[in-house]
Amino acid sequence: MFVSIDNTPRDYAWGSRSAIAEYLGREASGGPEAELWLGAHPGSPAKVTGADPETAPDLVALIAQDPAAVLGERIAALGPRLPFLLKVLAADAPLSLQAHPTPEQARAGYARENADGIPLDGWNRNYKDEFHKPELIVAVSDRFDALCGFRSPEEIEALTLLLAEADVAATRAEGGQQGAIDLLRGRLQGPDGLRSTVEWLLRDGRGGDTGQVAWIVERVAHLSGSDAALASPHAAAYATVTDLARHYPGDPGLVISLFLNRVTLRRGEALYLPAGNIHAYLQGLGIELMAASDNVLRGGLTPKHIDVDELVDVLDFRPLPVPFLAPIETMPGVSTYRPDVDDFELHRVDVGPGAATVAITGPAIVLSVAGTLHVSGAVSDTDVPAGGAAFATPDEAELTFTGTGVAWVATTGSGYARD
Repeated sequence: MFVSIDNTPRDYAWGSRSAIAEYLGREASGGPEAELWLGAHPGSPAKVTGADPETAPDLVALIAQDPAAVLGERIAALGPRLPFLLKVLAADAPLSLQAHPTPEQARAGYARENADGIPLDGWNRNYKDEFHKPELIVAVSDRFDALCGFRSPEEIEALTLLLAEADVAATRAEGGQQGAIDLLRGRLQGPDGLRSTVEWLLRDGRGGDTGQVAWIVERVAHLSGSDAALASPHAAAYATVTDLARHYPGDPGLVISLFLNRVTLRRGEALYLPAGNIHAYLQGLGIELMAASDNVLRGGLTPKHIDVDELVDVLDFRPLPVPFLAPIETMPGVSTYRPDVDDFELHRVDVGPGAATVAITGPAIVLSVAGTLHVSGAVSDTDVPAGGAAFATPDEAELTFTGTGVAWVATTGSGYARD
């Protein structure tokens, strides 16, 4: 069965006013359009178009009518819930620094906060459900900028050393008081230095009598345009701090951003962000696919609640390579992004002049972004116009695309179909 679906973009303040509309060939709303959600997440379930609104107004209601038929028996027995959420994301300003828990952390945190009586919509609630939230982002704009994961200790030492040298020179010239950057470097070089420093910044760095964050950011601003900074391999890190400070003045995340990898994706390049990887999307248009969860531990660049204890327990402080995920050509015209989780995988389908086929082992969502495409499955078929979307049930088994255009197909990984 194929069902046409649609939704209204979420109007978060950081969203672009034009990027999603232009990408999908729609009329812009005039306000910020940050994320178009295509899935069955209760926060904004996709609307089922052309159906009786009293019986199946959205995907949540459609699944509830017959979970085994809509999701497949294996997934229905586990939930029933659609395990993934497909988004078109358009960032015109930086999002918050954040990380997501493992399945074990999510289950334990959800049970603990329920036992503590914290309302699901409470301002201090971390765990809205029992599920992990790994994420995949694919750039569809010419560039997509992000922060993700911690740099190596050697890189952090080099960029803070240059900052300290600039601080000494500036302090002598201005007759000011030196100390914040020395304190920062001292903490970084102590036992469990990175964790200790992140915790200190989030607890004590914002203000009070010390104002350590403001002092460090001021020194970064002085340094970022200098010959020494521009000649260093860390010029982008310093520039990122000054850019972020325009949006989040005084926020501890400004200093934490120095410790993170600064990444620019080109069109078609992707990041896969597993549990514990601290990250923030800065600017750009992307296709995002994630496990369907609301569990977010924030770590700065936000006025929202930050649970420092829980965050540092969830964060992976190891210096790891930037988690690029290269697509593989699974068949002609089909590029597949396949992370190491069963919750989801993503296919980019270039259709024309011949047919292109995607095998599915669970439910799927098709989003056409160029051209009207005809999609045939094992039991039915449908047309998906440019900017339109359709939900496919698992019994369609294999989706064959004809016409001319481009589609994104989100579905579960093959492991989800196994007992």
